[in-house]
Amino acid sequence: MTSNLFGSKLKLETTQGKMGYFSLPTIESQGIGTVSTLPYSVRVILEAVLRNYDGKIISAEDVVNLANWDAQNFVTHEIPYKPARVLLQDFTGVPAVVDLAALRSAMHRLGGDPGRINPLIPVDLVIDHSVQVDQFGSKFALLFNAEREFERNRERYEFLRWGQEAFDNFRVVPPATGIVHQVNLEYLANVVQTQKVNGETIAFPDTLVGTDSHTTMINGLGVVGWGVGGIEAEATMLGQPIYMLTPQVVGFKLTGELPEGATATDLVLTATQMLREKGVVGKFVEYFGPGVSKLALADRATLANMSPEYGATMGFFPVDDITLAYLRNTGRSAELVDLVERYTKAQGLFRTDAAPEPQYNDTLELDMSSVEPSLAGPKRPQDRISLQGMKQSFQTSLTETFKKELPQNGHKSLDDGSVVIAAITSCTNTSNPSVMVAAGLLAENAVKKGLKVAEYVKTSLAPGSRVVTQYLDDLGLTESLEALGFHTVGYGCTSCIGNSGPLPEAVNTKIQETDLVVASVLSGNRNFEGRVHPLTKVNYLASPPLVVAYALAGTVNLNLAEEPLGVGEDNQSIYLKDIWPSQTEIRAALEKAVTPKLFQAAYDNVFEGDEAWKAVQAPQGAIYAWDATSTYIQEPPFFMDIAPEIAPLAPIENARVLALLGDSVTTDHISPAGAIPTDSPAEAYLLDNGVERPNFNSFGSRRGNHEVMMRGTFGNIRLRNQLVPGSEGNVTRHHPTGETMSIFEATLKYQAAGTNLVVIAGKEYGTGSSRDWAAKGTILLGVKAVIAESYERIHRSNLVGMGVLPLQFQDGEGAATLGLTGTETIAIQGIGDDLQPGQKLTVTAAEGEKTISFEAIVRIDSPVEVDYYKNGGVLHTVLREMAATK
Repeated sequence: MTSNLFGSKLKLETTQGKMGYFSLPTIESQGIGTVSTLPYSVRVILEAVLRNYDGKIISAEDVVNLANWDAQNFVTHEIPYKPARVLLQDFTGVPAVVDLAALRSAMHRLGGDPGRINPLIPVDLVIDHSVQVDQFGSKFALLFNAEREFERNRERYEFLRWGQEAFDNFRVVPPATGIVHQVNLEYLANVVQTQKVNGETIAFPDTLVGTDSHTTMINGLGVVGWGVGGIEAEATMLGQPIYMLTPQVVGFKLTGELPEGATATDLVLTATQMLREKGVVGKFVEYFGPGVSKLALADRATLANMSPEYGATMGFFPVDDITLAYLRNTGRSAELVDLVERYTKAQGLFRTDAAPEPQYNDTLELDMSSVEPSLAGPKRPQDRISLQGMKQSFQTSLTETFKKELPQNGHKSLDDGSVVIAAITSCTNTSNPSVMVAAGLLAENAVKKGLKVAEYVKTSLAPGSRVVTQYLDDLGLTESLEALGFHTVGYGCTSCIGNSGPLPEAVNTKIQETDLVVASVLSGNRNFEGRVHPLTKVNYLASPPLVVAYALAGTVNLNLAEEPLGVGEDNQSIYLKDIWPSQTEIRAALEKAVTPKLFQAAYDNVFEGDEAWKAVQAPQGAIYAWDATSTYIQEPPFFMDIAPEIAPLAPIENARVLALLGDSVTTDHISPAGAIPTDSPAEAYLLDNGVERPNFNSFGSRRGNHEVMMRGTFGNIRLRNQLVPGSEGNVTRHHPTGETMSIFEATLKYQAAGTNLVVIAGKEYGTGSSRDWAAKGTILLGVKAVIAESYERIHRSNLVGMGVLPLQFQDGEGAATLGLTGTETIAIQGIGDDLQPGQKLTVTAAEGEKTISFEAIVRIDSPVEVDYYKNGGVLHTVLREMAATK
């Protein structure tokens, strides 16, 4: 940051005084690329490369290559990129801190300085994934769930308090504050950062990576950021650049504005469907066009949030006047707003309607006036369903997928299609005041009409921050929401992450005894199989007001656009249109209640926490004192026996197939999440260690213990392993004996015999959350390679980061077309120290006299990733480098 490459270092006048910055227009004026025509998102990445130039890790050639980004003559280069900060949530953050603690222990064993294992850039961890909806429909739900959260998670919180003291540049936002992405949007993000370097204040864009795929929500504020696996985030904390390939950028042109009755949620479900069909996996999406200026910043954040659902690395909105207004409205200082405006305008990072459109690799367009009320489901976020088509869509799923007859009962009795979970949850929508106020107004209108929610519906409201509670209180809408059972249950992700909690016993019993196909409707971003609740076989994403509407209706077997959702006190049929609030009503409420003072009050002492948090006792010392009896925190085996030198690469021989999987296998299918099932290897481990079932907590909360996690890997109740046709869940075939057994039990037998394992899968392998345990569990089970038709971005990176070889079938090929049954013995030839990114390796599958040979593409995408693979993973690489320079 002290260099002055191409004379780019200039001074910027601000109300805080002069600051240094690295000027993008200056390098363009010297003929180094036409920076002013680049996508805004690429300009931000370019600034980071320019500012961090050191002639070693980042060269002048890196700057020149990216400055000459050309959509028409697109050339791919490897880019060493250093974001400004890292953002963690507790489900992914705890294992990240466990890894850092393990690296300190390993460094100590190698004779190095453990203190060198320390974040070199700011890291914030927000505890938001731990709260579960145990109690609901009561004013006491919030207190009860918070108490249970601390009872269950005290050991994890003690560990985080240790990390807060042991590591520099590491802050923890305590429980019951809000959802990580909403806290980031409303408080943590500055849009422009400053740092003292050699006594001089340097200004630069606020950029980040986060260990949650929905880190992209911050793109709505003009901040470049995306989700990475915990492994990659840990390397970034330790000073390693992210090595990325030159991004392709798809421009998404927005025109018109949303019509009456349509919400930001409907817009994002429409965009998600369009972008999935377009194919934007691994690409940047950047929004442009006159419609951008018609969107409130919270609406932009909703669109950006769902980038993982449409497969993009980012969904970026450049900084403009609406960004500045949002910073003011959320209580940011006048000095910060001044800095953001001056800096982004000086750098050509400030968008106006009059500015020329940047060049893009490809574009698509949406007239927002065409958006209609929608949901998505029953198991994928991109499968949009119009409100009018919901009834037919559900009935098709019921008869074709579940082979059941259509229900005959009324919509207020528990039957197929009944809504048993109606949850206003998730950062996607709870951060958006327009849809939250709409839900409150709809509830108010429903109560006035005498409408009620059926007793079998588990209702919950999990605001993304305390600001939401305050403006709903101030508008008098909390009372109406509570009258319908939507009491605040906690400040966290709840149902969207699978922390829905148990259903009432009577409901639970009837569903199981009669094998009902029941539904959840949630304002979340994920509805993958088995995620929301084990008993909800169909799950639909919807806006908060539609969540309330479906709670009132009690079923998804209904056309809410035409059929009544209930009967009022006067025995008259009430339709959705009778209680739906107008945009004028919503805007008036927002102007009245959402003020800067709310945000200032909510975040005034954000890092202090309540008395329960303050009472948490933290262990002391630079090296963590591992407790062998702990069932939450254990030293992982990844670095236990690491040698100073790397072993040579070798072919994979005589491997067996652990799982043969189809398309769209998500990280929810691979990585353990949600409740710990009965009769599972993880249950057996906890019982053997003296943990009673009421204290099991969730898989997510036990991510700091590899013994629990490896036992749950590939254990999702909806996983379909084709090695055991017709099965669902944690089951595979042990090839030598032909026995059917749990995945974990089979891997113990394979490991005892010294047998390597592979996984074979279809398209979009690893879709979904940025769960590093999907890769960690894979390697701990003995899987050396995955062969898939295509990968989602984060999971492919995580596999490399843990030393698992990702291979990709060539176009048009897959297990079915090649005739693979998964019963073969697999050999992968050509793996050696000369391994290259994207090269082809020969895979041979042999069974008896049958032999199938094919070429697969190495999905190690850059030279640096080759180094990571050779070392056994990215953290192994960092540890060896640090130990060698002690």
